[in-house]
Amino acid sequence: MDDPGADSARTTLVVIFGGQSAEHDVSCVTAAHVLRAVDRDKYSVLAIGIDRAGQWHLAEGAMAALDRGPDALPARLDAAGRDVASAPILSAAASTGPVVVMPLLHGPLGEDGTIQGLLELMDLPYVGTGVLGSALGMDKAMAKQALASFGIPQPRFVALRDHQVTPQRLNEVIATLGLPLFVKPANMGSSVGVAKVTDADHMMTAVRAALDYDEWVVCEEAIVGREIEVAVLGNIDARASVAGEIIPGNDFYDYEDKYVTDGASLVIPADLDAEQSLRTRWPRLLVQRGEHHARIHSDLHVPEAVASHGRVVSRTHRSTRGIGPRTAHSPSPQHDALTIRPRRVRVRPAENQSIHRAGGAGRRCRRSNRPRAMPRARWRFR
Repeated sequence: MDDPGADSARTTLVVIFGGQSAEHDVSCVTAAHVLRAVDRDKYSVLAIGIDRAGQWHLAEGAMAALDRGPDALPARLDAAGRDVASAPILSAAASTGPVVVMPLLHGPLGEDGTIQGLLELMDLPYVGTGVLGSALGMDKAMAKQALASFGIPQPRFVALRDHQVTPQRLNEVIATLGLPLFVKPANMGSSVGVAKVTDADHMMTAVRAALDYDEWVVCEEAIVGREIEVAVLGNIDARASVAGEIIPGNDFYDYEDKYVTDGASLVIPADLDAEQSLRTRWPRLLVQRGEHHARIHSDLHVPEAVASHGRVVSRTHRSTRGIGPRTAHSPSPQHDALTIRPRRVRVRPAENQSIHRAGGAGRRCRRSNRPRAMPRARWRFR
């Protein structure tokens, strides 16, 4: 296990993973891949796991495996170990010298600005999006309103709170958006709780399933086209990556396709000409600036008959994306991309380094490991 105080020349990299959301397991996979990429000559690693109940743990097993070498790390870290309290363990890490925190939490209570707010209050530098950008990136309904205010094209949508869900209101949504359409929890990722509705009879079932994860649900028109993903790194001088394309193995890129069957194909770079590539990347920079993101990994849909006048719409944007075995060139400390700054870390691509991140997190091995739902309203103000 690294001793953060043993080498003052190294920066203590605090990796926080796990969490209470339904994306707990995805976060544990992401953390394993990040630790494999850490440059141990530059960073002393302190791994902290948060279990599903919210207890923080010193992930001694993960750090011991890392000491034996990157190949000794498991495919998925275990958010377990000696119990610790959040503020004391972070303060202790900061007291030993230069420190930077890398939150790798996915979903509510981690990717939604909550952990970022804690780090801001403790005056600790961290990687990624700030409080506002994280909150907007997590909440699909609010993010879509923000994008609309900047005139960024996106699918038509309707956001509903649980008490607004009635058969009559859902019929109105179908009349507005048409069929098929997608139903999603407003605050969740990894396609958890997402359903494609092809007929009105299944609309209520899909909405109720989404409401198991959040008290808000987003209904979104289905866009027929190609699914293109682009990553953004940086702040004022942000850079967009090359575009990658996801070809789903299922009807759409759902949870099963991402983490169970591993049936999707990734094409990097996407088969786009120079003009099409520019037109898919430029909206990402607009989203990044409009939402105050430090980094975004987003999906864009390009119609099948895309040409110089084809429509490009922004569909999904997250501040923290899952990193798995099929994710290409994922930004990490190994890329020498961290610059310590007061309260926050600026993320920049290394020179001559590809920064694209196309694809989801690591595949899931067992269907019995499907994420569980979080109790609704546990983490939202009423």
